[in-house]
Amino acid sequence: MRNQNQTPLLDALKACTTHAHAPFYTPGHKRGKGIAQPLADLLGTKIFCADLTELANLDNLFAPEGVILAAQELAAEAFGAAQTWFLVNGSTCGIEAAILATCGTGDKIIMPRNVHSSAIAGLILSGAMPIFLNPEYDSVLDIAHSITPEAVQAALQKHPDTKAVLVVYPTYYGVCGNLQAIAQITHQYHIPLLVDEAHGAHFAFHPDLPPSALAAGADLTVQSTHKVLGAMTQASMLHVQGDRIDIDRVSKALQLVQSTSPSYILLASLDAARQQMALYGKGLMSRTLELADIARRRISQIPGLSILQMPNLDQTRLTVTVSGLGLTGFAAEEILDEKLGVTAEFGSLQHLTFIISLGNTASDIEQLVQGFMRVGSGEWGVGSGESMRNLSMRKGFVVWDNLGCISPRQAFFAVSETLPLSEICDRICTEIVCPYPPGIPILMPGELITPAALEYLQQIQSMGGFISGCADTSLKTLKVVRNS
Repeated sequence: MRNQNQTPLLDALKACTTHAHAPFYTPGHKRGKGIAQPLADLLGTKIFCADLTELANLDNLFAPEGVILAAQELAAEAFGAAQTWFLVNGSTCGIEAAILATCGTGDKIIMPRNVHSSAIAGLILSGAMPIFLNPEYDSVLDIAHSITPEAVQAALQKHPDTKAVLVVYPTYYGVCGNLQAIAQITHQYHIPLLVDEAHGAHFAFHPDLPPSALAAGADLTVQSTHKVLGAMTQASMLHVQGDRIDIDRVSKALQLVQSTSPSYILLASLDAARQQMALYGKGLMSRTLELADIARRRISQIPGLSILQMPNLDQTRLTVTVSGLGLTGFAAEEILDEKLGVTAEFGSLQHLTFIISLGNTASDIEQLVQGFMRVGSGEWGVGSGESMRNLSMRKGFVVWDNLGCISPRQAFFAVSETLPLSEICDRICTEIVCPYPPGIPILMPGELITPAALEYLQQIQSMGGFISGCADTSLKTLKVVRNS
């Protein structure tokens, strides 16, 4: 057992910031002396002393032998991994590296269709061919959940030459599928289970949370330490266990998708976040769960509102259905944010989703509850809740499996043409088009464009949602593979 009280990387960075010397290395602001005054006024000057490059005492992220290696080994022990890599390009680069490390051109990988756009980027970079599985879908709440073990079993029987299975655990709504059963099935075929655990970095630290992906049997998992724990934005981790993952391929893949000039401020925040959770994680998560329970109980008592509650749910993720008030999630999100000082993680047609984490306070929860009480009072007016529900159910959200005859990589690099929406049905898309957040693509390169997908995107846009990934942000045109 290592001494989890240590922070080797953070300590080394602190020592470098206090070492007096004349700097003739990057970055150009030279320990903050060249920082523009407006930025210094906002952040102060001390942080820029820590914005350093790969100095001798700070190790090298791509070939760690010193303090980075020590910090990663401490993290591996704390999170239950055999080996851990620190990520400074977010979980995005970790998912991309996971696919690059297990799949090559033309290789099959099984994954849910409601994957994050980073998985689509991994397909484009690797040339792998996805075998998409439909997630379980609640047509009343209009929420896609997880894929089932039965669906994975059927897919592997049909495609026994698959190189890997990728699962989202938990979903953006906090729903956790039966990952242990999926791991057992996947391992029967002697292939690795990869997990996008971006929103589950806290699972390992409290028994009342779902089991972590590693505890459930995953071979590789990627966690956004910054999303739910105490690291800074972009700071994430990739964990591996067992012998189904080629460690060298992971390291080489990460060198393709990570910056060669990593931020030591981000790296040090991972070291500090690991120490915090290793020493105090259970207590912090107990308090977080208590706050989440208060929010659930009080908001569920407000007429017109309901709370997502189901088995295998991360109780720190709060999803409130607002359609009973005759409001879309987008409208409620705008009222809460602009009028009441409460900002959600994201809104959808019927819901608002909130992340309750170790950084939240009792006053935050009180402001959240009071905000919903005012929204529920009708102070800003309501519409027809029934019409909101019908609108969402008509959109054909569950039409997922429309992959064309070419791979996402081939479509991404194909010669394209830009056409109006009236002319693109049954054409092959070349863009990653998705509402953001949560960043789940509705259209992706290589996919046949359907009327249902276009209708859904237009509804999201008309109700105030943001569509990302397409060149034409007005969504009047899309890029498709040019016909030969």
